[in-house]
Amino acid sequence: MSEKHKDEVTGVETTGHSWDGIRELNNPLPKWWIYTFYATCVWAAVYWVVMPAWPYLSLDGWTYTKGVIGYEQRDVVSGEIEAIAAGRADTMQKVATTPLQEIAADPGLMEVALGAGRAAFGDNCAPCHGSGAQGSKGFPNLNDDEWLWGGTLDDIHTTLQHGIRWDADDDTRVNIMMAYGRDGILSRAEVSDVAEYVLSLSGRSENADAVSRGADVFQSQCVACHGEAGKGNQELGAPDLTDAIWLYGGDKAAIVETVSNGRSGVMPAWGERLDEGTINALTLYVYTLGGGE
Repeated sequence: MSEKHKDEVTGVETTGHSWDGIRELNNPLPKWWIYTFYATCVWAAVYWVVMPAWPYLSLDGWTYTKGVIGYEQRDVVSGEIEAIAAGRADTMQKVATTPLQEIAADPGLMEVALGAGRAAFGDNCAPCHGSGAQGSKGFPNLNDDEWLWGGTLDDIHTTLQHGIRWDADDDTRVNIMMAYGRDGILSRAEVSDVAEYVLSLSGRSENADAVSRGADVFQSQCVACHGEAGKGNQELGAPDLTDAIWLYGGDKAAIVETVSNGRSGVMPAWGERLDEGTINALTLYVYTLGGGE
C-alpha cells in the first residue's frame, strides 16, 4: 500500500511505498547528474551517426556503418606510418647507397642501420632463426662464429640478397648434400662407417675399425666438399665437421640420417622482397650478432 510518510530519523519524506514495514526514502538523484546522463545519451546518439559504429551483415558479408565524416582509424595509422617512413627516407637511402664497410665505420649511420636491421630481422628472419637469432634444428645459429657460406659483410649480404637454393633467383647459392644411402651410392654399412669417421673428427668415436673403414669412404666421397681434414668449405656451404656445432644434430643417428637422405635446406632470396637499404641494415645487424668475420 502507498502512503507518504516522513522518516523520523532522517526527516526525509518517503516515496509512500512500504514492504513488510520497510519504507523507501525519496532521495532523487541530483539534477546535475540527471542532466549529465541525458547529455551522454545525446552524445552517444550523435557519435553513432558521425563515427563508424554499428556492425551489420550485408550481401558482401559483415561490415559496419562508416559514419558521416568518413573517419577511418586505418587511414590514421597508415598516415602515421607514411610520415615515419618519410622522416627516415633520407637516412635509409644513405644506408642503401653507402658501402657496408663505411656504414660500419660511421657510428651515427651504424646506429640507424642496426635499429632498422633489428626490426627487419624480427619481421622476416625470426620465424626461422628465432627472436634471439639462436636458430634451431635446420636453421643456423647466427650468434656464433661458424658460417656455412662465409661471415664477412659481403658474404652475408650475398646470402641475404640471393638466398640458398632459391630456385627463383639465378644467382642463389647452391650446393647439395647428396642422399648417399637413399640413392644407393653407399651401402648401409658404408654409411654407418663414414658416420663413425665423422664422429672421430671431433674425438667422439671409440670404434677404431669402423673409423678406419669410414676414412676410406670419406676420402672417396666427402673430401670434395668438406676437405681432407673435414674442415668444410664456405665457398660450397659445406660445414666444418670437426667442431661441436651441428645444424641437424651431431649424434651418430643424426649423422647417419644426414648421410643417408641428404640435406637441402632453403633460404629465401630476400632481395626479391626487401629494398637495398633494408638488406644492408639486415647484413650489418646479423654481422654484429656474434661472429662476423
